Amino acid sequence: MILPTHIAAAGPKRRGLSGERTPVYAMVGNPNCGKTTLFNALTGLRQKVGNYPGVTVEKKVGEMYSQHGRPIRIIDLPGAYSLASRSPDEAVLRDVLLGRREDTPQPDRIICVVDASNLERNLYLVHQILDLGRPVIVALNMMDVAAKDRVRVEPGALARTLGVPVIPCEAVRGKGLVELRLAISRTELALARHCWDVPAEIAAAVAELQAALVANDGRPPLIARAEALLLLTDFDSVRVAGSTPLQPATGEKLAGWRARWAGEGTDWSAILIHSRYQAIHELCAGVIHRPGGHGPSVSDRIDRVVIHSLWGWVLFAAIMALLFFSIFSLAEYPMNWIDARVAAAGSWVRAHLAPGDLRDLLTDGVISGVGGIVVFLPQILILYFFVGLLESTGYMARAAFIMDRPMSRVGLHGKSFIPMLSSYACAIPGIMATRTIDNAKDRLVTILVAPLMSCSARLPVYLLMIATLLPAGSASAVRKVGLMALMYALGTLGAFGFAWLFKRTLLQGAPPLMIMELPPYQPPRLPDIFRQMVERAWLFLKNAGTIILGISIVLWFLTAFPRHPDPAATPAQQIAHSYAGQAGHVLEPVIRPLGFDWRIGIGLITSFAAREVFVSSTAVVFNVESFAGGKRADVTPVRTALAAATWPDGKKLFTPLVCLSLMIYYVFALQCMSTVAVVKRETNSWRWPLFQLAYMTGTAWVACFLVYQAGRALGF
Repeated sequence: MILPTHIAAAGPKRRGLSGERTPVYAMVGNPNCGKTTLFNALTGLRQKVGNYPGVTVEKKVGEMYSQHGRPIRIIDLPGAYSLASRSPDEAVLRDVLLGRREDTPQPDRIICVVDASNLERNLYLVHQILDLGRPVIVALNMMDVAAKDRVRVEPGALARTLGVPVIPCEAVRGKGLVELRLAISRTELALARHCWDVPAEIAAAVAELQAALVANDGRPPLIARAEALLLLTDFDSVRVAGSTPLQPATGEKLAGWRARWAGEGTDWSAILIHSRYQAIHELCAGVIHRPGGHGPSVSDRIDRVVIHSLWGWVLFAAIMALLFFSIFSLAEYPMNWIDARVAAAGSWVRAHLAPGDLRDLLTDGVISGVGGIVVFLPQILILYFFVGLLESTGYMARAAFIMDRPMSRVGLHGKSFIPMLSSYACAIPGIMATRTIDNAKDRLVTILVAPLMSCSARLPVYLLMIATLLPAGSASAVRKVGLMALMYALGTLGAFGFAWLFKRTLLQGAPPLMIMELPPYQPPRLPDIFRQMVERAWLFLKNAGTIILGISIVLWFLTAFPRHPDPAATPAQQIAHSYAGQAGHVLEPVIRPLGFDWRIGIGLITSFAAREVFVSSTAVVFNVESFAGGKRADVTPVRTALAAATWPDGKKLFTPLVCLSLMIYYVFALQCMSTVAVVKRETNSWRWPLFQLAYMTGTAWVACFLVYQAGRALGF
């Protein structure tokens, strides 16, 4: 016997706003329905952003105040098309609504945001949520888009059919917010009049598993029924850390029914989906009105150019060119300003503190470590401004669509393009951007190859080696630009090559099919874009800045101790005597086949904090006087010192072959511990960052070995 399938409108009372506990609303909806815009409009700046414990899905919690001035908490759950979880985002959505996450309370009420221009598709998720027996408010968003598409939706008819409040609104323009706030502020909400019969073919299984969930897992009857439907019909559902597992007795019931259905060879999931859509189609018949003979929408007309086989690529190339120009040219001015302020702070400390370990720690460890990360903040802000602008207008989905075909050749799809693009500025935000990728294996492959895209931190190393390899007056600017382009091409080809390899070996799977909705074009909402910029910038500084600060302090200690017995020792002698110098001598047998000596080895070690540290470390090791006093090493004297450096037998150290080999090493090596830490956080394991460190460092060594030894064999 199936437990009750619906509750009348006059359901039991829930704890009102006058109770002791702050009521919790969950905000749910399909991707691109305007849910986040509505969440931002309701909560304003009263938001906290983090991650769900045990999983890398982002958690947004905000507060609003009722018309009586009492606080109401709203959780912005990840966008999804259904509760059938195929990604960590959807799994978290399902577990929160079912009350299976100990770190997040089960919401008292649910706000379903739906796209009025695609109501029938959006109602599938609403249909599943109504099964939960929770008070629901439907926010009928994008009414303006529906009107442009000549789609007329009757909110009153929908409210009468579902038995829940339906509030028409336009989140981008702020329309309907007052009415929505009033609905949210009500002390009581009637439960939905959700009458839907489970298909007869699976009714017995649903009833048995529902009873098991009630008896073994302590689930309320309606929640148990909704969960039984998901467990029985979604065989490929994802489970994530932090989710309360099923009790063994319940799991045995579930396994028994799945095995029985698998033996019968019947697609029970398709039966359920068809039944739901049939009920939704009947519901929409009296709610949606479309005049006959209407032409293509505005978005469809724009897409004739934007995703055109020729003009789409032209527009895409122009946008990417503008993005790169902004990141590498416009960002230079604020980066120079920040760099100057960091240098001024170091000079001020040197002028006001007596020489000693404390002063050196503050200048060479703390200030230099923080400055090495803060200087990249303008690039991060510009990158996220463009990403936010492209996402809010609807173009980002088109860019992923355009890139899907070339990405599919290496086993990925268009959604991997955005993280890899972001990694040209810095791998950290690029890795964080992989959260949009549904497939876990595709997401992991993208994380593993993203650091191969040449980030801006490699530029100082490239510039120094090119200046040493091609001194002024000996080569045209074209050759120098060509060498720089070669380094970027090597990194990009390496990323695509390893993605192809991983998808066919370590993380093999079926070729990905990208099913992506192309949302309607919208005017950009600048307040949301700037809020996102601030949030991402803070996360970047907090997660990466603190990590690199600690590493910089450790590296300072390793280069400063033990002290050289001679007080008059030069900086180079102190480095050679230090722990870092000793490590360089230990490392030399490993890197000598690449053409590197122990002094270059120290640069490789110290640049694990950040790749650009190699330049300043090299200046100290090779005793460049212009570096004294904490000033940034100028390329010209460093280049001169490197050109004069020799092996103990008098042979030149930095030959053209060694310069080329060193650049190739930095193309492939993972010389960035903050990236390692972020990968650990995103994968919830040390396994993958250590594997990434090993394969990239190993590739760098092998590539440099082949280039250097082949070059020597050819007489270079």
